[in-house]
Amino acid sequence: MAAPPRVPENEADPRTQDRRLEELLGENRVILPSVTVMFAFLLTIPFTADFSDLTRLDRGAYFVAFLATALAIVFLVGLSAYHRLRGKPYDKARMLLTANRQAIAAIALLAVAMTAVVFLVTDVMYPGRVPAYVATAVLVVALATWFVLPLVRRVRKDAVAIGG
Repeated sequence: MAAPPRVPENEADPRTQDRRLEELLGENRVILPSVTVMFAFLLTIPFTADFSDLTRLDRGAYFVAFLATALAIVFLVGLSAYHRLRGKPYDKARMLLTANRQAIAAIALLAVAMTAVVFLVTDVMYPGRVPAYVATAVLVVALATWFVLPLVRRVRKDAVAIGG
């Protein structure tokens, strides 16, 4: 059995854990409704008259978006499920670590889903090479904004805190 993950000393403080849990819950309150609306929209597409006219590539893009959105919801709801099913007492630090990983996975899946939806819609409107360029641009902006920027700032802050 693997050893439990080591919790940084400053993260072991109960007040820090409470603050981090509130931040995570607040972020979920923002993200989950948006992802749910996107999923609801995706649920309707196969039942439209024009769905059968989609190319194989467009159907593939649709399916990627559909699955990625469904999995994003699974990960976003994970915090509530973990909290409810685990019961008390529970290791809040471990729960936060798990929920944080699930939130990051959900955000990555959302980037994939949005890229696939953008590709699908753009391909219906402007067949050819344009959909690939537009979808790639959306993916690059999402990755830069949601992953690269925070990680670069984390490294820079750590370097400044160390004296670098």
